[in-house]
Amino acid sequence: MTPHTGIRATTLVIAGLVSTGLSWLLLRWVTSGGAEMPSPGWVAIAVMVFLGAGLLVAGWQVRKVRDGRSDGTVSPLRAARTLVLAQAAALTGSVLTGWYVANVLVLLPNADVQSQRDRITPFVLHAVVALLLAVCGMVVQWWCRLRPRDDEDTDTPA
Repeated sequence: MTPHTGIRATTLVIAGLVSTGLSWLLLRWVTSGGAEMPSPGWVAIAVMVFLGAGLLVAGWQVRKVRDGRSDGTVSPLRAARTLVLAQAAALTGSVLTGWYVANVLVLLPNADVQSQRDRITPFVLHAVVALLLAVCGMVVQWWCRLRPRDDEDTDTPA
């Protein structure tokens, strides 16, 4: 039996693709009735950047404790919370990337019009930042992973 390794990249890809597909269908249905496409707010970028940066700082502290290089102490509860936040950020970033890509795909057929190109650019920027949030989550999850000790025997069943 292999130990649980956390969120896998394939899980994020599947979540992103499902999010893209469902969001695209929803947006096509809503816009077919004449409704206006939503505009992304710049606050979303600030929140994703702030969350990703805070997550990297917390994850770096856990990594230092894990590697025995820390001056301060990080409790096991704080380390576990950092891991859970990293996994949540990875999944959230993946799903948000799908949402923003779906918006781009709906606007893409009219990209020859300057006003539509101006609407596509913020969605592309949001998708890139959401993807970076997912990457931050995966990096911090990797930093929080405990390494096997030398005295552990991996061949014996638990």
